[in-house]
Amino acid sequence: MRHIVIGSLLILLCAGCEEKVRPSVLSGISGTQLPSQESWHSTITFTDSGIVKAIVNAGHIYAFDNSRITYLDSGVVVDFFDEFGKHTTKLTSLRGSVDEGTNNLEAIGNVIVTSDSGTVVRTEKMFWTNETQMIHSPEFVHITSPTEDLRGTGFESDHNLRNYRIFKVTGTAEQK
Repeated sequence: MRHIVIGSLLILLCAGCEEKVRPSVLSGISGTQLPSQESWHSTITFTDSGIVKAIVNAGHIYAFDNSRITYLDSGVVVDFFDEFGKHTTKLTSLRGSVDEGTNNLEAIGNVIVTSDSGTVVRTEKMFWTNETQMIHSPEFVHITSPTEDLRGTGFESDHNLRNYRIFKVTGTAEQK
């Protein structure tokens, strides 16, 4: 009889423990809607032949198993470097994404690109193409520098903001 009571108590304890450690089910959310990887206050570094090309910092980074895109939000800061590893430019945005196959970056929301020489580009969406090391935007842009105040729709430049083109341009520039 004593063995039956102890056995029954063990079964009840195990059943009780099982309920306590079972993960809660989120109603209305499937497993494919949740990221498979997440990180907070993290850094992604892009290098080529041992030389740092860009460093991405984000408040929240996440990815899904069925996607080759890494998503960035909660404030994105990208520092760009030249072919010698010297810092040249900083990009900030609200959110963005990185294509894991190409390492191309998309920055979205209050995008500001500031070169170390003082040129500032403001737009709502900017892309960085890793292979060419170029930034571009199909959106409205506003560029200010010590000698220019330009606006237009469409923009492309090296990520150092040394050689840029603006399309459908309006604004003023001083001659050097």
